[in-house]
Amino acid sequence: MRILIAVLAAGFCTACTTTETVQFKAQADQQSIIRDGQAALVSRKKKSVVIARPASRQFQIGGRPVFVLAINNLTKTPENFLVSNVQVTQVVRDEAVPLKVITYEMLVQEEKTRQVFAAVATGLSAGANAYSASRAGYYNANSTVYTPRGAYQVHTTGYSPTAAAIAQSNASAQNAEMINATIERGQQNLAMLEQGVIKDNTLMPGEWYGGQLHIAPLASDEGPAKNYTIAVVVGGERHEINVAQGTVQ
Repeated sequence: MRILIAVLAAGFCTACTTTETVQFKAQADQQSIIRDGQAALVSRKKKSVVIARPASRQFQIGGRPVFVLAINNLTKTPENFLVSNVQVTQVVRDEAVPLKVITYEMLVQEEKTRQVFAAVATGLSAGANAYSASRAGYYNANSTVYTPRGAYQVHTTGYSPTAAAIAQSNASAQNAEMINATIERGQQNLAMLEQGVIKDNTLMPGEWYGGQLHIAPLASDEGPAKNYTIAVVVGGERHEINVAQGTVQ
């Protein structure tokens, strides 16, 4: 019985696992390192260096993997880094399946779309608040009046301008706060994308450049470990970063 319970508990915990960790498989010209408790990889070639690490300690299963890339130009001439030259492929049943790189422009468009839906939802909430406030001044009550001839039910209605004014003032303040919060959040999200996401960039001699690389969700979540490769081209050199992503045991 104890063994059965242990097996069921282990199966339950496995089913509840929602995150995965990342490890790198270093090649001959690469080195696996640890940065602030996280796995990272240094790929060094004649003209460039690329360092990669996951943007978070764990990835959500079925979510977008996000990595932080740092690129160094070792030459004495400017070298271009183009996001369009980054290729990601996952090995699924011995076949290479391409994974889309989500560019800065795509992320900005997604955020703007999200803001539209957020604005609609905020507008509906504000409208509901305003309508409720407009009805706040009206009141009605039921009471029982006792007379020598018996008890009677009395229904009373009325309108209080003071109560209506207070409710409308509160609703206006709440709506303004809600709308401002929605706008501020959208602006903060766009600013974070601008500052954090990697973009096309010309690296001057000796310059370091980097940012977040967002990748589409894996083509398959089957197996304890998912293997994919991130190929980064800098100045004609191709850095292949082999990744193994799996569940935490």
